[in-house]
Amino acid sequence: MSTRRTAVVVGSGPNGLAAAVALAQQGVSVTVLEAASEIGGGTRTAELTEPGVLHDVCSAIHPFGVASPYLRTLPLAEHGLRWVWPEIDVAHPLEDGSVGVLAGDVVQTAAGLGVDGRRWRQVFGPLEAAFPQLADDILGPLLSVPKHPIKLAQFGLRAGLPATVLAKTFKTPQAQALFLGCAAHVYRPLNRPASAAVGAMMIAAGHVHGWPAAQGGSQAITTALASLLGELGGSIVLDHRVSSVTDLPAADVTLFDTTPTGFADIVGDLAPSRLGKAYRSWKYGPAAFKVDIAVRDGVPWTAPEARKAGTVHVGGSPDVVVQAERDVVAGRMPERPFILVGQQYLADPTRSAGDLHPIWAYAHVPNGYAGDATGAVLDEIERYAPGFRDRVVSTSVMTPADYESYNANYVGGDIAAGSNSLPQLIARPALTADPYDTGVPGMYLCSASTPPGAGVHGMCGYRAAQSALKHLRR
Repeated sequence: MSTRRTAVVVGSGPNGLAAAVALAQQGVSVTVLEAASEIGGGTRTAELTEPGVLHDVCSAIHPFGVASPYLRTLPLAEHGLRWVWPEIDVAHPLEDGSVGVLAGDVVQTAAGLGVDGRRWRQVFGPLEAAFPQLADDILGPLLSVPKHPIKLAQFGLRAGLPATVLAKTFKTPQAQALFLGCAAHVYRPLNRPASAAVGAMMIAAGHVHGWPAAQGGSQAITTALASLLGELGGSIVLDHRVSSVTDLPAADVTLFDTTPTGFADIVGDLAPSRLGKAYRSWKYGPAAFKVDIAVRDGVPWTAPEARKAGTVHVGGSPDVVVQAERDVVAGRMPERPFILVGQQYLADPTRSAGDLHPIWAYAHVPNGYAGDATGAVLDEIERYAPGFRDRVVSTSVMTPADYESYNANYVGGDIAAGSNSLPQLIARPALTADPYDTGVPGMYLCSASTPPGAGVHGMCGYRAAQSALKHLRR
C-alpha cells in the first residue's frame, strides 16, 4: 500500500485486538474503540471475592489460545504472556469416585482409561498427529477450500457425528463422560449431527498443546496484544461507545467485534437487505451462570486426579450430561446442570492469597435465565467433593443478565455470541462467500459470531483483517 491507510476496530476483545494487530503489521494505522473503561472483553481478570485472589471474569482455560495458528506467530512472550500448565488438563469425576482424565498426549491419556485405552488411541491418535496441519482449516469457515483436504476429511468422519454416537464407541462411563464433557462446550444437544466437533477439537488440541492458563490471569493475553499493538503504532480509546455510524471516526476500513445484531443496530439501513435480515435474525444460545469462589485449602475432590486438574467437568454420568445439555437448549433449567470448574491457581499460584484459592465455575443455563443457580453450582461440586461448602470463604455471582451488562455481545448470557445450531455453524453469520464482509463497503465483522466461533484464539479477528486488507489493496 503506497499511502498509509487507516482502520477503526470497534471492541477490544481478543478478536478485536487480533484484528488490530494483523492490520498494524501490514502498515495500517489502527485505532481501537472500546466502550468500557478497560480493555479485554471476555479476557479480563479481577479480584472478585477476596483481596489478592484473582479470578478470570469470563474466559479462563485456553487450549485454542496456545494452539492458535495466528497467535502462535506473534511475539506475545516478549510482551509478558506466559502460558502455564496444570499437571492434569481435565478431570471428569463420577459419583462412584472414579474419574476420566485428559492428561498429556494421546498415549498418556489412553493409559489411564483401562479397556478404552486402545479405542481412545484409535479415535484421537490420528487427530493428534494431524492437528498441527489441521488447525488452520479447523479454525476457519466451514464453507471454504481446505489446505489439507484428506486430513480434514479424517477429522470430519469423527466431528460430523452426534457426540452421543462417538461416545458409545467407548465401553466405560469414564471415557464416555470424559469425551461428552469436552463435547458439551458446544452448547447444543449432544445427540445432534456434528455435536462431536468441538469435543474432538478440544481433545486433539489438548493432546498436542494441553489446556493452559495465562500466568496472572486471562487479562495477560489482552495486555500482551495491546502492548504489541502499541509497539506497531496502533492506539486504543477507552469509554467510547459506538451506537451508530455517527460515533465512528473516518477510516478506510472499520471492523466490528460485535454480534451481527449489534452491527445491524449500529449501521441501520446501510446493510444490504439480505444480509441485514440475516444479521437481525441471528439466534443466541444457552447462557452461563458463573460463581467465583474463594476456597480455603482448595476443593476436597474425592477423586485425587481432580485435585491436580486445571479444569474439572462437573457433569456426572454420560446420561446426566446429555440430559442437562438437552434441557438448556430447550429453555429448561436442568435439575443437575453441567458445570465447568477452573482451578487455574494449580498452575499459577500467583492468583492465590496464602491458603485462599480462586475457583472459577459456571453452569450451563437457559438463555436469559433469571433464577439463582448459585445453590445448584455449590451442591454439584459438593457431590464430588464432600466438605467443599465448609471451605468456601466467599462467592461472587454473574448471572446471564450480568454477563449481558458486562459485554453487549453476551446476549441473554450467551458467552459464545450465538447459538451453535447446525445452520449457524455452517453459515456463520450468514450464507455468503466471505463471512466477514458485511456488504457495507469497508465494513467487516470480526467477532466470535464469525468463523471459527467462540474461544480465545484470535482467528475471527485475524481472518476478518485479511478480508479488510484485500479491500485496501484493490
